[in-house]
Amino acid sequence: MSDDCAWYLYLLECTGDSIYTGITTDVDRRFAEHLSGKGAKYTRSRKPIRVMVRLRFETKSEALKAEIEIKRMSAAQKRAFCAQHEDPK
Repeated sequence: MSDDCAWYLYLLECTGDSIYTGITTDVDRRFAEHLSGKGAKYTRSRKPIRVMVRLRFETKSEALKAEIEIKRMSAAQKRAFCAQHEDPK
C-alpha cells in the first residue's frame, strides 16, 4: 500500500500539559489545521505545541481502533506510550 492511502494515528502535546489524539491521512496538514484554529474544538482552546507521535496504519479501521485504545489511557499512560514511540520529525 502506498503512503498516500495510509492512515495515521497522531498525538499532539498541547498547552495546559494536555495531549490530543486523532487520526488523519496527512499528519503535517492536520497539525497545520490545528495550529490555525481549524482543527478540532479541543485544540482551539488548548493550542498544539508539537506532534509527539505518528503511527502508520494500512486502513482507517485499524487507525480508529488504535485511537480508541489510546483515548482510554490516562495522561500518564499516554506519556509513557509517547516515550516509546517518539515522532522522528
